[in-house]
Amino acid sequence: MDKIRVLIVDDSIFFRTALQKILMNDNSIEIIGTAGSALDADRKISELSPDVVTLDVEMPNMSGTDFLKKLIPVKPIPVILVSSLNVGAFDALSAGAVDFVRKPASNSGPDFVAFCNELKGKIKIAKNAKVRQPRAAAPVTKTATSATNTIKNLASGAVKRHVIAIGASTGGTEATSDVLKDLPENIPGIIIVQHMPVGFTKMYAERLDRTSKIKVVEAVDGERVEQGKAIVAAGDKHMTLAKDSKGYYVKCQAGDKVSGHCPSVDVMFESVAKTAGKDAIGVILTGMGRDGARGLLHMRQNGAFTIGQDEKSCVVYGMPMVAFELGGVCEQASCSAIAGRLVKKIGE
Repeated sequence: MDKIRVLIVDDSIFFRTALQKILMNDNSIEIIGTAGSALDADRKISELSPDVVTLDVEMPNMSGTDFLKKLIPVKPIPVILVSSLNVGAFDALSAGAVDFVRKPASNSGPDFVAFCNELKGKIKIAKNAKVRQPRAAAPVTKTATSATNTIKNLASGAVKRHVIAIGASTGGTEATSDVLKDLPENIPGIIIVQHMPVGFTKMYAERLDRTSKIKVVEAVDGERVEQGKAIVAAGDKHMTLAKDSKGYYVKCQAGDKVSGHCPSVDVMFESVAKTAGKDAIGVILTGMGRDGARGLLHMRQNGAFTIGQDEKSCVVYGMPMVAFELGGVCEQASCSAIAGRLVKKIGE
């Protein structure tokens, strides 16, 4: 098998050197060069034609985001962001990056080794990922009330009975945003698991809140699932659905990885299958691996309506493919069509 040819772009020579040394230990990866600036990276990409680029978001003269806005429309190469805890990572994802990894505080030690191992895995995924063209997400003005009648046929009490569960991984930050921005303010409550490092989920929820008609928050234990609101699982806790006399709410609890992740889509979907049954709708979006596939099957078996993102619109057709092959998907739809299918199904 041919090695994956990688270009490392970072303004720190010490970080580039340390990263190159560890990545070269993987027999499936070849480091074909490094660059210390966007200008240097642009030249080396033209000269070396890498399969994957790792890119620092914060660089002098031209940021990683601005570089991506110029690069991707001309050369749609898979790019993995290497970012500190900064909201700029999401701007870079909108500019066409495939995925991101949180930058460690040190260039040595266990945290750096864990970072490199995570990056190795994402490089292998990115090699065959589809690159999205840059696009800007315009802020949405929320109206004073979420009790609009956008879903025309919504029966009395149906909102409180229904819950929508969405799971995503690689490419999912933008896919989930695409779905949410097209949903009306009176959509039933939504819970979301997006594979993302701890610390980033709060910023992600805030970003979704700015670009959606509905309210979006990061999950806290006991948060109520309400009409016109979406809850994003925190980056280091499993999120499950529970119910009491007042309706649905979420439980958040630290735990071991399930299906390779914490939070896990499978954990969330399994709880939705048991708690909401036929009153739930499950959506599985782009992502590598199989997290969520088994849980979505159990949701369908318990009477829920389920949607899988189709192959053409996925950055990585992994999780939705496995869910479809297991029989967990009632229908497949493009990312741009999923919001419409949710509205129609809720209104039936």
